[in-house]
Amino acid sequence: MYNIFDTHAHYTDSAFDADRTALLETFPEKGIRYIMLASTCTDDIKGNAELARKYDYIYTSAGFHPENIDDIPDNYIDIVRNACSDNNKTLAIGEIGLDYHYEGYNREKQIEVFENQVILANQLGKPVIVHSRDATEDTLEILRKYRPSGVMHCFSGSAETAKEIIKLGMYIGFTGVITFKNAKKAIKALEAVPPDRLVLETDCPYMSPEPMRGKRSESTMIEYTAIKASEVKGVPLQELLDITCSNAMKLYGIRGE
Repeated sequence: MYNIFDTHAHYTDSAFDADRTALLETFPEKGIRYIMLASTCTDDIKGNAELARKYDYIYTSAGFHPENIDDIPDNYIDIVRNACSDNNKTLAIGEIGLDYHYEGYNREKQIEVFENQVILANQLGKPVIVHSRDATEDTLEILRKYRPSGVMHCFSGSAETAKEIIKLGMYIGFTGVITFKNAKKAIKALEAVPPDRLVLETDCPYMSPEPMRGKRSESTMIEYTAIKASEVKGVPLQELLDITCSNAMKLYGIRGE
């Protein structure tokens, strides 16, 4: 397999501290053409930018995740804007969005921070990488209001929600979740996504696919997600990888070699 684009990864995570360099140096020879790193906080933005500078095939984003809302600095917009200016491999604003999963979430603050980052993305002409958990209605309302380009990552919503996102001109990213035995909802959503709006991701070190579930995820494991997606979409495996790689390159404005 080749032309693999892992559109969402977290290689600054401590889960990779022991072998990060060894992994990243070998990925290109294993069919990984590109990786997009998703940022969640200030340290992440800096660390991801360093990795993108070091490895030609790695790109990065800059943004603040809703789970970090309580610790977000007052100048977060300046931090994201400066990150985009300082590194020409920072191609997106993310990982941003809404997460109402845990008790005590600050809905108003999350919406404010999400909106401000979407506005910045539109100003800079960059796509957004959107995280949405238990917040579908508010997420869609903001996306409809500002109409950014971008991707709904690690999609876990319904087929109906997927169709609404497609109407907005966005892409939808699927992880190893589609390989799980209880993934009926995710499969229905995948069936509803046109091939030209589909991208693949690991969200590593999380979301390991079957049969690797329970282990640390990394980019080569996208193979299992791709196999399942090719079965669902009725497209040969390598053709699906070619399509999803091309989609991601369009999403992030990568011209290729």
